[in-house]
Amino acid sequence: MSLDIQYKIKNDIHRLMYLREHSIWYKYLNRDASSYDKFKEEVKDFYKLRPTDKIGKALDTIDMLQTLLSTLK
Repeated sequence: MSLDIQYKIKNDIHRLMYLREHSIWYKYLNRDASSYDKFKEEVKDFYKLRPTDKIGKALDTIDMLQTLLSTLK
């Protein structure tokens, strides 16, 4: 694995934890540095770091608060 990819992984806690939990990625990243983009996308999917996931979570929170307030009336 190139030093540049190692540096990128160690600077992001989500990528580092995902790599430790899914060790098969060590093999992929060692053999082909271009698979780093696939790795980043898989981390985003796993930890739900996409903007759509964040918006969905915010909407769920708002919905829960509305439900809570309506039950208190």
